[in-house]
Amino acid sequence: MKLTVNGRQVESGEVMPWFFVYPFFGVHMLMFGLSGFLMAYSSDGPGMGFLYLHGGFAIFVYLIFYLSIFGVDKVQWMLINAALGLYGIYAQIDWILSHFGKSADDFPWTVHVIPFGYYVLYTFLLYQFVLQISGANRHPGRRSLVEVIYVVASLVIYTWLYLREHGA
Repeated sequence: MKLTVNGRQVESGEVMPWFFVYPFFGVHMLMFGLSGFLMAYSSDGPGMGFLYLHGGFAIFVYLIFYLSIFGVDKVQWMLINAALGLYGIYAQIDWILSHFGKSADDFPWTVHVIPFGYYVLYTFLLYQFVLQISGANRHPGRRSLVEVIYVVASLVIYTWLYLREHGA
């Protein structure tokens, strides 16, 4: 799949200018993710059908863009981010919802699917941004180090948040 950016053909997986990708998708996905979060956890939110239609369609479209922009090999990191994302959400969801006087236990697991999906997509975007700004996307040795630091830092932050919220 090819994209045209500023009149230039860009191959799938080719490094894109950071100023094109991250501000646009960061803000855009934050708006959609926030709306998905609010719809999922609102007392008078829409039904599950609309939540899945709205959020599922958006996540599907983001995946197409991710494949086009980052390439299949990089999108495979979504699996690692999915695991980190699930742990991150699990560690943080009660803390986030407590600001609204709610708990994750107030909702069936099906409500959590769309917010979790957005979280995974957003952490993947964050991961790609870290690779880009550190220059690790062009240097395999640096990439390995940045990946280890990213995973360890994520685990430390999520564990700290989990222990802070659930006590240890």
